[in-house]
Amino acid sequence: MLGGALTASCFVIWTVLPGFSGFALGFLLWGAAGALQSGTFEALLYDELDVRGDAGGYPRVLGFATAAAELAALLGILAAAPLFEWGGYTLVGWTSVAAALVQTALAASLPSAPRVVAVAPDGDALVDDDAPATRAGPIASYLGMLRSGIGEAVRYGPVRGGVLLAALLYGLTATDEYFGLLAEDAGASTATVPLLVGLTVCGSLLGSTLASRTSGMRGRTMAIALIIAGIALGSGSLIGGPGVIGLIGFALIGIGYGIVMNATVVTEARLQETIAGPARATVTSAAGLLSEVVALAIFAVVAIGSAALPISATLALLALPVVLSGVIAPRWLPRKTSEHGTTRAAEDRLPG
Repeated sequence: MLGGALTASCFVIWTVLPGFSGFALGFLLWGAAGALQSGTFEALLYDELDVRGDAGGYPRVLGFATAAAELAALLGILAAAPLFEWGGYTLVGWTSVAAALVQTALAASLPSAPRVVAVAPDGDALVDDDAPATRAGPIASYLGMLRSGIGEAVRYGPVRGGVLLAALLYGLTATDEYFGLLAEDAGASTATVPLLVGLTVCGSLLGSTLASRTSGMRGRTMAIALIIAGIALGSGSLIGGPGVIGLIGFALIGIGYGIVMNATVVTEARLQETIAGPARATVTSAAGLLSEVVALAIFAVVAIGSAALPISATLALLALPVVLSGVIAPRWLPRKTSEHGTTRAAEDRLPG
């Protein structure tokens, strides 16, 4: 809820103070909102499904949630041009504030996850809603949870691999920030740019929706898919041009981007299933933090590369890490869950 409120505040500042200082302050609020939300939604979703006996449905629900987010992004992209035409930057800004407030209201409507106090030998959670709260103070409790989450992410191989792969894949999606610039550089008109970028969002939406169908893929299958995605992203970036050629190029980008998003959702689902400790949100947040590091590296590469190369060639080079992720996927992708939604390796580490 606080993350949503900070996001709304960010858009208010950007609308009222559309200068350097306003955008700098807004991005600080944006970053704080992302930090509050990173890992918490995924952990809450998995724990809620787990206590309902449907942990195995996590990839399906997360896939639909991600697809819904991509659909919202697509609607936002398509709505930007007419909103700007009707009311300029101000209308776009206040519409963004309204959307963030809706997000905050939806967060307030989420149920509190039942308290998990033990784990049965078969891997199912034993739930007690009336379990007493920990006697430790909030700071000690926070530090203890932080140590537990970071320790599991660092010391346990399957969790560590899942964190690294999820961070790499999600971080690589930062390239979508430059799809609009790629369309402009290829000669697309201002009205056409949102449509071309919309093709990439459609690919992402489809990839996320199909995550429930591909949740059982093996590491080798994901490797082949990611290598194909890298080839599609690289070739699509280089094709460019107006008219049908441009459509083909962005269609290829959409295919590659959709495969990456599908692999991201599957990896995040496997990671949740592998985590056995109480600090689920902390482990997931570690993946989110590392994904931001990957995204910053991508921004740096584009900033440096654009000084000597066109944006098409720079984005084509950024397809190479996608191919690399396919090479390492068989080693880093956690194993598929058992019948109860927990990997056998994680069950071996559970108490009781």
